[in-house]
Amino acid sequence: MNTPRLILASSSAYRRELLSRLRLPFEVMVPDIDEAPLAGEAPEATALRLAQAKAAAVAERAPGSLVIGSDQVATLDGLQIGKPYTHDAALAQLQLMRGRRVIFHTALSLFDGRNGSAQVENVQTFVTFRDLPDADLDAYLRIEQPYDCAGSAKNEGLGIAILERIDSTDPTALTGLPLIALTGMLRRAGVSFFTE
Repeated sequence: MNTPRLILASSSAYRRELLSRLRLPFEVMVPDIDEAPLAGEAPEATALRLAQAKAAAVAERAPGSLVIGSDQVATLDGLQIGKPYTHDAALAQLQLMRGRRVIFHTALSLFDGRNGSAQVENVQTFVTFRDLPDADLDAYLRIEQPYDCAGSAKNEGLGIAILERIDSTDPTALTGLPLIALTGMLRRAGVSFFTE
């Protein structure tokens, strides 16, 4: 059986780099969906809904394909922490999170266009931020400028220096695409990783 066309439904360079580690041929298509949370929606529900919506939106444009959708929502005391986009918003996020444990919900959806089925999973990562002074947080932001990252820190870069601890069943989840969960989903969909 031939492997179906594999598509990553994302505009994220981080997710693209992670998926390339699996050495599978894939394409990237950007989903056009509203990513705002719904009123009263729990953070993990937001992440799961958006991951599924991204995959479904791209699957409509590529019938018969396997489509990967993913979304991440960070939470502290039930408050959703999104992408900061600006330096001031990022600094406010890091000040709020310093010395605290934040939960990152990284939702994953694999839509199988051959039969219309979808596999979904939410991988939680618990991140404890160091209790650092404002000057260190400001300096970090000016160096790395992680304004497109939920939680204002890139664990795959210098952001690791502002983190005290990361607890997760999937080390790639925090970067945005849980590869352990994804490889399980792909295997269940019939994808082989070790054929020549």
